[in-house]
Amino acid sequence: MASNYDITRDSTELRFLNYDQEKMIQKFDLEHTEEFMFIDFIGRHYRINRKSGRIEWSEDGFQTVEHAKFNEVLSICDVLCDSKEDCHLSGSFCTVNNLKGTVRSAGLGDDFNVRYAKIFDGHEAELADACEKLGGEKQKIGDVAYLLHPFRFLPIMLQFWGSDDEFPASLKIMWDENALSFLRYETTYYVVGHLIKRLMELAGIQDDSVFLG
Repeated sequence: MASNYDITRDSTELRFLNYDQEKMIQKFDLEHTEEFMFIDFIGRHYRINRKSGRIEWSEDGFQTVEHAKFNEVLSICDVLCDSKEDCHLSGSFCTVNNLKGTVRSAGLGDDFNVRYAKIFDGHEAELADACEKLGGEKQKIGDVAYLLHPFRFLPIMLQFWGSDDEFPASLKIMWDENALSFLRYETTYYVVGHLIKRLMELAGIQDDSVFLG
């Protein structure tokens, strides 16, 4: 029996077919054929079937494929289908609850970051290596800090501090101030959830207590 996550994923793929694909291609300069559109998301290559909406990823040039999961599909479709006409970057970064256009002042994002920080505590070297594998650009603030690009056109900043005798581990994820012109507030959590999952995979960290979609 399909889970609610799979049902939502599948309906989102179908909804994709209602949107102007040529407009998406031009807006984000996407590689495409008559059958597929292509986009990179957190270090993997994805293709979207232009007739069915199905989104798949591959690490071998699409010789073999995997059906994308909930977080991936909702993140990709939200950016392609619902980003604002004039979406553009500001060049300044802030936490998710301070993005331009948000009315939230308190921290759903903070709760997530506390949970995720515990995953990487004591694994700073592995986390740094995982960020490098995703093409991250090393930054100066934090025990591990990288500028990452979930999408080629949309950066985020990751800053991590390991725990010590006085303070617990801390993780800060910052977005360009104009991120909400590219995606919805709730979609930032889907993107970060999949980013954490990918970082765990690349760092060789397993934690079955954390559901990441």
